[in-house]
Amino acid sequence: MNTQAKPPSRLHHTAYVSRDLEATRRFYEDLIGLPLVATWCESDELFGAVRTYCHTFFELGDGSALAFFQFEKPEDQKLFGPELTPSPFRHIALNVDRETQNGIEQRLRAAGYSEPGMYVLEHGYCRSLYVEDPNGMLVEFTYDSPEAMTPEITRTRRANARRELARWLAGDVTSNNVFR
Repeated sequence: MNTQAKPPSRLHHTAYVSRDLEATRRFYEDLIGLPLVATWCESDELFGAVRTYCHTFFELGDGSALAFFQFEKPEDQKLFGPELTPSPFRHIALNVDRETQNGIEQRLRAAGYSEPGMYVLEHGYCRSLYVEDPNGMLVEFTYDSPEAMTPEITRTRRANARRELARWLAGDVTSNNVFR
C-alpha cells in the first residue's frame, strides 16, 4: 500500500437510480432532513444512445451528497436501474449523533415505517437504524458508542486491521467485537 498517496478528501456523492424522484425527495428531504441542493435535467450520449434524465442531490453535513437519477424513458430506467433487493449487507451508512438518530426514527415511525422496512441493530460499538427508502435501497443511520470509539481503541483497530483480516482469511473466525 502506498502510504505516501494523498487519499480523497471526502465523499463527493454516491448515486443511485430512483423509481420516483418525488417519493425519493419526500423521504430524504422531509423525513430524513437532507436538503435538496441541486437538480440537473440533462440529455447525454450514453452507451450508444441519447438518454434524458433528471439527477438530484441531497446534501449531507460535510457537503457530500446522496444523488438519484430518474430516466425519461422506461427502457432506460430498466437498463440503468435494476430493482434493488433490500439487504443489510448492501446499504449506505450515514453517521449521526444520538439526537439525530432519535429524530429520524421518530419521524419515520410517525410516517408509518415499521418492521420489516425499518429496524434497529445494536452492534455494541454502534447502534444502527436501518430503513428501506422508496427505491428499495437500505439506508443505515449509525450512532457510534462513545465507549467503543475512544482514540486508544481507534488506534488499536487501525494498527491491527490487516492482521485481523489475515487471521479471518486464514480460517480463524473468532469474534473480536468485545462490545457485545
